[in-house]
Amino acid sequence: MAGKLTVKRIVKISLIIGLLFSVLAGYGVYWAFFDMNRLPTGEFLTEEMSPDGTYTLKAYRTNGGATTSYAIRGELVVNNRNGKKKNIYWNYREKTAHIEWVDNKTVVMNGHSLEVPHQKFDFRRQ
Repeated sequence: MAGKLTVKRIVKISLIIGLLFSVLAGYGVYWAFFDMNRLPTGEFLTEEMSPDGTYTLKAYRTNGGATTSYAIRGELVVNNRNGKKKNIYWNYREKTAHIEWVDNKTVVMNGHSLEVPHQKFDFRRQ
């Protein structure tokens, strides 16, 4: 009887450790390759303020060097919250940025329409 309890306990502990390792490994992959907060800064291109002045969308061009193409990063600044910044746009193989506000909450950047502040565009997730 005691042997069965020990085997069950070892199996449960092994499963818990395996699950924790899988979760940590999955988060590590997300953090390293998909987290928009880790994007390179880039060179400032342009910025446009929303019609009501609540948001400013800034565009930056990043150069990955000889082996990769240019990319555009869009950074949303919340003007009434001490300039809180958030990356909402990341697209590969673009050199220029065209920003147009449709209304106070909808912006179109290089043909991609986004509802701010919650919606994002990231080419890696398409």
